[in-house]
Amino acid sequence: MVSVFRDMGRDDLIECAEMAVSELVTNALLHAEPPIHVRVRGTHEHPRVEVADASTEVPDLPRPPLIDDDLDDLLLTFGRGLSIVARASEAWGAEIEDEGKTVWFTPAAEFSEDDGAEGQITGVENPALERTGEHPTDVQEFSLRGVPVRDYTAFQNHVRELRREVRLLALAHQSDYPLAQDLSDVFDRLGRPLRLGSTNQDVRRAQQAGEPTVDLTVLMSRTAAEEVGRFIELLDLTDAFCRAERMLSLARSPEQVTFQNWYLGEFVRQERGEEPRAWQGPVDDTAVQRRMRLS
Repeated sequence: MVSVFRDMGRDDLIECAEMAVSELVTNALLHAEPPIHVRVRGTHEHPRVEVADASTEVPDLPRPPLIDDDLDDLLLTFGRGLSIVARASEAWGAEIEDEGKTVWFTPAAEFSEDDGAEGQITGVENPALERTGEHPTDVQEFSLRGVPVRDYTAFQNHVRELRREVRLLALAHQSDYPLAQDLSDVFDRLGRPLRLGSTNQDVRRAQQAGEPTVDLTVLMSRTAAEEVGRFIELLDLTDAFCRAERMLSLARSPEQVTFQNWYLGEFVRQERGEEPRAWQGPVDDTAVQRRMRLS
């Protein structure tokens, strides 16, 4: 992690970043579930450190100390965790998702002498974000034929990463990146129906069987399907955001764009009453070829 900050020319943040990430990794090792990942995201001006684990347990926010602590004693005390993170950060919080949580912080240039930044808990545990529409009255069945398993999995990961990225960027530095807040709002509104409508179990079974493609049947409200066209435009916009180096994420490759436009476009087409159109692009059949060699 230190080398990443040095490569970015942000040596001024290294001390607080090291201090906070050490506490988060210690907490994850003691209280969370593997796998545990550490990475740097965000922007050059406002880089963000994330420590992800497989636990959905919401971390306890720091409480005011019962007695006044000397700064040196505080820094030497093992396991003070989130209090130290708060004092070493400009902003920090936890993003809770179905598959685990990510505790993040934007490191400060200097360690705070007061309580530091206030933590923010976001994600599926936050009722304000649970706009699921669980009982839609206009459900439609969508048929996705010949979906390449590898591309589908990469797409789901890409959407999840972008949703987290723009949400945390907006939370930490909304005034600097007003577009991030707009993107985050649209991801929350449109990304959720796509996740609810996905058939990840079918994809996992295809992966386990070594099948390169899978036919999916997705249930989604017509209202959500009508808005998927805007989701396609949103992904194009985030690519431009990435190319302008407003996020430390890579824009999509042409191959990713082609697949995602087909996949999302099927919801738009079929909602209009058109017949399903199977994927016609390349398919990674490496797993099938490996099985044939072994048999």
